[in-house]
Amino acid sequence: MTAQLISAEQQVESLKSQKVKKVLLVEDNDANRMLLRDCLSFSGYKVKSLSDGSNFFSIVETFQPDLIVLDLKLPDVDGFFLLEEMQQNFGREKIPVIVVSGLAFKSDCERAISLGARRYFVKPVILTELTQAIEKELSCHRK
Repeated sequence: MTAQLISAEQQVESLKSQKVKKVLLVEDNDANRMLLRDCLSFSGYKVKSLSDGSNFFSIVETFQPDLIVLDLKLPDVDGFFLLEEMQQNFGREKIPVIVVSGLAFKSDCERAISLGARRYFVKPVILTELTQAIEKELSCHRK
C-alpha cells in the first residue's frame, strides 16, 4: 500500500511540473462549444473558446495555444480562410490544427488538410477519438 501511495504522490508531482497545454476552440454552436470545452478542460487542457472568428488572430497572439480545434462553418468567416491565413502568417508547422466540422464531403477534408490541418473529424465527433488525436498531436509537436 505504501509503495502505491508514494507512486501516486510522485505522479502528482510529475504532473504539476509539466506545462499545461493550451487549446483554442473555435466553434459557433453553443452546445457543441460547451461540450468540447468541458471535455478538453476535464482532460487537463487550458481552453479558450471562441464562437466566431472575428478576434481569432489577436486571440492566437495573446493566448498562444499549443493546438487549435477549428470548426469550418462560422457565422462571420470561413474556417478555410482562417487556415489559409494561418498558413501565411504562422507557417504550416507553427500551431497544429484539428478540424471538427459538419462538412462531410471528401473534398472539404482534402482542402482542410492541404491548408495545414493535421486531422479532420466530421460531427458528431467521438470525444475519445478527438482527445486521443489532440494528445497525439501535442506529443509530436513540441513548442
